[in-house]
Amino acid sequence: EVQLVESGGGLVQPGGSLSVSCAASGFPFSSSVMNWARRAPGKSLEWVCESWPDGTTYYAHSMKGRFTVSRDNAKNTMYLQMNALNPEDTADYYCVYGLDYWGQGTQVTVSE
Repeated sequence: EVQLVESGGGLVQPGGSLSVSCAASGFPFSSSVMNWARRAPGKSLEWVCESWPDGTTYYAHSMKGRFTVSRDNAKNTMYLQMNALNPEDTADYYCVYGLDYWGQGTQVTVSE
């Protein structure tokens, strides 16, 4: 059974940093393309970034230079380091495998 469990969300001030994690199980994580996506309150789902097994990464334009995705294949875990956060980054962040498998999400709130 595929399982994706996000953690690490919370409240952070504008300009601050936060790292969220995704613990994966039930599929060959080390050879799988993984994604992060987010949904802000009242807005549609937004793709954040993609991580390939060979280390290649891709980012949405608004996150490039501020967000960094990484993975530890030995731990079956993917990370998202978010810097220079602003209130528009407030959202539920989801770990995604393929098209059908999503975690439960972790909430990130950027506010004073």
